[in-house]
Amino acid sequence: MQLYSVIKNDGPGDVLAWKFHGEDFNNGTQLIVAESEEALFYKDGVIEQTFDGGKYTLQTSNYPFISRFRNMFSGGTSAFHCKVYFINKVHKLELFWGTDSPIQLRDPVYKLQTKIKARGSYSIQIKDSKKFLLKLIGNNIQYFTTEEINSYFRSAFLQFIKDEIARTIRDSGREILDIATEKETIAAKLFNSLEEVLDEYGVTLVNFYISAIDIPDDDPNRLKLEEAYANRAVMGILGDNWQAQQSVDIMKGMVTNEGAGGIAAAGAAMGMGFSSLPLMGGMTNEVHRGGLNQYAPVKEPTPQAPATKKCTNCQAENPLTTKFCGECGTQLQEMQVPCKNCQAPISSTAKFCGECGTKQV
Repeated sequence: MQLYSVIKNDGPGDVLAWKFHGEDFNNGTQLIVAESEEALFYKDGVIEQTFDGGKYTLQTSNYPFISRFRNMFSGGTSAFHCKVYFINKVHKLELFWGTDSPIQLRDPVYKLQTKIKARGSYSIQIKDSKKFLLKLIGNNIQYFTTEEINSYFRSAFLQFIKDEIARTIRDSGREILDIATEKETIAAKLFNSLEEVLDEYGVTLVNFYISAIDIPDDDPNRLKLEEAYANRAVMGILGDNWQAQQSVDIMKGMVTNEGAGGIAAAGAAMGMGFSSLPLMGGMTNEVHRGGLNQYAPVKEPTPQAPATKKCTNCQAENPLTTKFCGECGTQLQEMQVPCKNCQAPISSTAKFCGECGTKQV
């Protein structure tokens, strides 16, 4: 049985916790702990001693707890048996997160059903090594990485993140495209909730950031919302001139609408002079209420061709939603897989994630 006379952290630099590979030590063993870490002596489910940064000589005379670890005598040398874990306590920056699936909601202003995605980063620090080791890592784990802790808390984080973003947008009464500028405010609201999740495991949340909240490009209502948002901005710029502009548009409509009196009606309206613009504003309001819509020409819907796609193998036509050809069984839709980092859906042949940029192969 090998007896070790020096205990120090020889693990990878990017891990949060690492177990020293030996478990049998000489009485008088040297313990070396870096300033940015802690060493925990662990046996039979109990953490007996914690050491901060420094160099220590482990003897029963100055550390009586070692006497409880004695298990053998070899060549006149007293030895003890236990496990030693090194806990990294530096800030671990830029742990990334991203919504695994879109958040379904309705725009508070335009009432259009849409979906949004969000992504960002956060940093943590282990503040209670004992709690971290006992509650999160457990026994006989050689090391614990930042990626593992990111995966461990992903579900809990995303639950709070999705709920808070949806709640903020709903309660704001503002357009989704506008509320997306309030990333800092939403992140501040989320900080306390996420900090409580981590605190239970001896981890503190140092920073939490939201880098983006946006509507996916493939959302069919994205363009509608952008157009509605642009029109609202124009109304704000025109101010009092908006009503006048609407009156002019109504008169143009009268000229080409026989049901409304055509040119004669438009001429009579124009003969009123600019002093009648308030009246025309009332007509505009009437249009918005549907009073004059009865005279608007009805546009016949354009017949739409059946939505199909052609099989690349046998050239057979298949419905757009079909995943495999009904004639030869050839796959018609490209398969999607989750990103290795942020879990966003991407093409199975993609080399990089379109959400976070992580290399996939």
